[in-house]
Amino acid sequence: MSQIAVLKPNTEREQGSKVQLGNVQATKHVADIIRTCLGPRSMYKMLMDPQGGIVVTNDGNAILREIMVKHPAAKSMIEISRTQDEECGDGTTSVIILAGEIMSAAQEFLEDQMHPTKIINAYRLALEDIDEFMNNDFGKTIDPNNDEDMAKLVNSALGTKFISRWMDLATKMAIKAVRTVHIKENGRTEIDIKRFAKVEKIPGGHIEDSEVLNGVMLNKDITHPKMKRRIENPRILLLDCSLEYQKGESQTDMELSNEADFTRILQLEENYIKEICDNIIALKPTLVFTEKGISDLAQHFLAKAGITAIRRVRKTDNLRIARCCGATIKSRTDEISEDDIGTEAGLFEIKKFGEEYFTYVTECKKNTACTIILRGASKDVLMEVERNLQDAMQVARNVLLECKIVPGGGACELAVGSFLNQNAKKYHGEEQFPYRALARALEVIPRTLVQNCGGNTIRTLTELRALHAKGNNNHGVNGETGKICDMEKLDIWEPLTVKLQVYKTAIETATLLLRIDDIVQGTKRADGSEGIGAVSQN
Repeated sequence: MSQIAVLKPNTEREQGSKVQLGNVQATKHVADIIRTCLGPRSMYKMLMDPQGGIVVTNDGNAILREIMVKHPAAKSMIEISRTQDEECGDGTTSVIILAGEIMSAAQEFLEDQMHPTKIINAYRLALEDIDEFMNNDFGKTIDPNNDEDMAKLVNSALGTKFISRWMDLATKMAIKAVRTVHIKENGRTEIDIKRFAKVEKIPGGHIEDSEVLNGVMLNKDITHPKMKRRIENPRILLLDCSLEYQKGESQTDMELSNEADFTRILQLEENYIKEICDNIIALKPTLVFTEKGISDLAQHFLAKAGITAIRRVRKTDNLRIARCCGATIKSRTDEISEDDIGTEAGLFEIKKFGEEYFTYVTECKKNTACTIILRGASKDVLMEVERNLQDAMQVARNVLLECKIVPGGGACELAVGSFLNQNAKKYHGEEQFPYRALARALEVIPRTLVQNCGGNTIRTLTELRALHAKGNNNHGVNGETGKICDMEKLDIWEPLTVKLQVYKTAIETATLLLRIDDIVQGTKRADGSEGIGAVSQN
């Protein structure tokens, strides 16, 4: 008897066009969740987790990150929002709305029994043409060293956010932070915002009190009451070893043969701590940071020598201090030398906010790391302000790496859509129809902007199509009023890298989901035993 593969009876399986149409519906539902979060007139979502925590935001990625979904296509949509956020930091809402609309555009062809491969092929051709059009024939190049041009671009990103009321302050902070961590050496450009531009949130005060420090701030206090809280031109030593006697890994047993042995053990421990403290004191630093603990005895020796010590500093904070003051992080006290001491910081001081103490290392000569201090009424406000500021910094970073920009407010989508409609004439056969459908799908961005303003969608889009057909490629939707405006006059611009990434991610995700024709729920377990959908053989 021949072998037959049979799925277990309780396994769920879907096949054919039913799967593709199901994927279309799932992506539309995800897009509808955050459709109202696009543009300056966007609405906010309040999300509660099982522990009672609350997130209030209009950031597409932050919303979808908190949502639990069951459908596999919906999970893919949430993943592309996270990818967009990591790659560009902006466009997370746009990419979901666009991917949902591109899937919807394919629905009519799937219902007419067109093969998914033909739709996918048309989408791929369109993506290649969009890439070529935007890189060669569209947008303009700006000088990233021009503060005015950079400010206009960051303002466009912040115009849709909660922090837009404090736009000038937020723009200056974002540009200053990105310029601080921007390093060019040996033909290599590095802008590591995540590691070297740390955001510290301190509840209380006003948002106007927020600032970018020319140095580093930590939520730490001195370890000994006699240590100094303010030092000018400090000599800084950075360690990642503990200044205390070595303890056993788990359990240590000692057998003492006479009563003098116990005193001897205590003396050895004290001698060890004295030795490591003497190694440090020999170099005459005035400030010591270590990532591990400092024993009471070590604190006493250091305080006696006039050295201030801060313990249990995070690795990331230690790296930022090293960048600012020119010190080298050492792992052993017997290996330190004069070259490892950092002397480029101008001031060390400790300040108190509310009940917390904060350590400042500022006035650095060679400043390639910074701390952004955010003040605000509550933790929820500060969380949203931080998300907004991260987006603004990512936009500034994108422009420093790629200087080309394109008009915002839906003008870019309409220009690309108009180009695709003209270009569709050179393609023949069935593929021409999905190609044109993709051009129509791009109009979802300006349409959503008008809808969120409460404007007349049909009239506005008809007028915009006419303007773009005449070659007025900079005309789009004013997100505040819903009226048609020239984006160049309004100074609404977006980085080319963000827009291209949105189109690539949305179209590639749609092609991936359209290629799926079978969903089997249940596979083998990790241990190799049969799961719900394991295949049995006869």
